[in-house]
Amino acid sequence: MKELQNTKRDIARELARRYSTMTHDELDILESVLVAKKYAKGEKVLSEGEVCRSIIYIDKGLLRQYYLKKGKEVTEYLAVEGTIMMSIESLFKETPSLQQIEALEPTILYELPKQRLEEVALHNVNIQILYRKILEESLILSQVHADLVRFESAENRYRRMCKLSPQVALRAPLLYIASYLQMTPETLSRVRSAVLLD
Repeated sequence: MKELQNTKRDIARELARRYSTMTHDELDILESVLVAKKYAKGEKVLSEGEVCRSIIYIDKGLLRQYYLKKGKEVTEYLAVEGTIMMSIESLFKETPSLQQIEALEPTILYELPKQRLEEVALHNVNIQILYRKILEESLILSQVHADLVRFESAENRYRRMCKLSPQVALRAPLLYIASYLQMTPETLSRVRSAVLLD
């Protein structure tokens, strides 16, 4: 794992900075929970029918979360480094996931296994806070996306995505961006041209 971009300690510090304050002992515990994984482009992080057992923190790369509907892939989420991802229903109900997660680029990620995280959170208030805030952020992002596709025009959807996730807009294949924004690739092409002309 020499080519990992950051050490477990770096990731523990980053998570603590974003979600909670921690003592050195708590950082040690959080670091011990983290599991480093590497995926090649096109490799599955989570397959349909598997149970999601971890919260994922992306250190480097690009992931796509999607599901199948009438034989077609529907992109639900696109995420780059510094982002959290999970199949939330599968994670909490411990049921087979209907969603799949795949690496769209060579990806390095750190897993926070739910069972281990909950064990340490019982005895560490700041790790409890971190866990809660990660879940809050995930729910808020889901709501933001739901509102985006429900209430915004195609052009505004694309503009908002560019503002909220500029790296996703630059790096993700257009087919997946179109699916994520619930528009056809042709509509996305027109919208992008209009936005670029502004």
